[in-house]
Amino acid sequence: MNSKKAENGFNDHELGQYFSALSNEANLKKKECAWIVLGIENSSHKVTGSNYKRSRPSLDSLKKSIADNITGRITFTEIYSFDYYGKRVIMFQIPPAPKGIPIAFKGFYYGRDGESLVALNIQEIEKIRSQQIQQDWSASIIKNATIKDLDPKAIAKARELYTNAHINKIEEIKTWNDITFLNKAKITIKGKITNTAIILLGKEESEYLISPSVAKIKWILKDSNDIERDYTIETCPFILAVDKIYEKIRNLKYRYINPEYKTLFPEEINTYEPYVIREALHNAIAHQDYTMCGQINVVEYDDRLIFSNKGSFLPGSIENVLESNAPEESYRNQFLATAMVGLRMVDTIGSGIRKMYLFQRNRLFPLPDYNISNRKVQVTIIGKIIDVNYANLLAQNTDLSLVNIELLNRIQLGKSLSDQEISILRKKHLIEGRKPHIFIAKNIAQKTGQRISYSKHKGLHDKGCEELLLKALKDHGKLSKPDIISLLWNVLSDILSDQQKKDKIKNLLSKLKRESKIENISSGRQSEWFLKQ
Repeated sequence: MNSKKAENGFNDHELGQYFSALSNEANLKKKECAWIVLGIENSSHKVTGSNYKRSRPSLDSLKKSIADNITGRITFTEIYSFDYYGKRVIMFQIPPAPKGIPIAFKGFYYGRDGESLVALNIQEIEKIRSQQIQQDWSASIIKNATIKDLDPKAIAKARELYTNAHINKIEEIKTWNDITFLNKAKITIKGKITNTAIILLGKEESEYLISPSVAKIKWILKDSNDIERDYTIETCPFILAVDKIYEKIRNLKYRYINPEYKTLFPEEINTYEPYVIREALHNAIAHQDYTMCGQINVVEYDDRLIFSNKGSFLPGSIENVLESNAPEESYRNQFLATAMVGLRMVDTIGSGIRKMYLFQRNRLFPLPDYNISNRKVQVTIIGKIIDVNYANLLAQNTDLSLVNIELLNRIQLGKSLSDQEISILRKKHLIEGRKPHIFIAKNIAQKTGQRISYSKHKGLHDKGCEELLLKALKDHGKLSKPDIISLLWNVLSDILSDQQKKDKIKNLLSKLKRESKIENISSGRQSEWFLKQ
């Protein structure tokens, strides 16, 4: 735990450095979490109180600002603010660095040397990185487990999948007994039953063999009000459970006008591409952190599917996957992932995710939306066009990279972008506006039929608002404050909130008054404005 006096403030950059240091130290010391406490003196533990980020929204905004600069977008588990005998104390709960992944802030790894903040030394970095190599839970052998703990139907299904993936060995595979097959398919090790074997092929009653870990997939059907309407829970063998989950998903026909084909006749397709469903589900199985003892969830709404599994996202970010277009060098469950690749249940993590993105792009649907914070991976697959303008953008800009499309996708979904991501799009002249009010650039809007939408987003510039107000005062002699608000309201950018529009008008009046261009006469709460003679 690190406590700080921080009576009148605290440096946000320093907070990020301490996050990196304490997350790494929590990993190395095998702690469940670490803490930063503001408002308490470090040496005496005297409660002094803190004025840092007085409002709750400003505290909550720290989660995103930290995530934007931290490896894997990890952020605070929670931020607690409370009064202790009339003095404000703030406690930041920090998760430990995931196994195998040292945590950096703005590209630098930090650690602690006593009470000092220092660079994490190379031995500590390698110690964390080696954890993933040394500990592959999925390859662990279960004592006293035998082939009798495996489901014969699941073994038969595995044989079928393996044979289809190795058609040049069909005759040879027929000669293998079950033990030989399981060894060759890298599901068992020298005939011994692994955690992978139980997860993929174990009998339902054999799940206890991997305890305290669990092997469960829960499908939940929810309505538009987020109320649960139906659910089912499947356990091992997962090789059979995935088909049962897939059958639960209502992959109905979706009819829409594809703007790429310029036709009045609707196209009819499945709401979801079957490959995308299976890849998302199989990825959750392959990359779940089973040591966290959680289940895999599939939540179905009318127009989207949400898949989630426990464990950090090892590539760090979706951008890393899309840019590299290559398999990862290491996996959380290397043995399990290898077995599933051999059965053609998953592609490599690089190519599988890219294919999901390409299927959605080709449909002109929103791309998969990944949330990889708080040691959980959640991916949302939307089964319809939600923004025709965005669909037009995809249809008419086939040269856009997947990385750029993913960033534009987040804009249409109302997601936030980091300063670096905004800079990437701005350099390519794809967006305009200032954070957080970003919108598609004029050249793109003109190509995709978004001229009016662009102009509404852009609004009238400050000089234009000045000229409009001065002309109105010249025409009418005087205007009340409500008159001025009514005059300017609809010419301001529609991405501004009501309060932001009011503030902008207030600032404009103050500016023109300082420049001696206008003056006002107030009577109580009434105010009238004139051109200054």
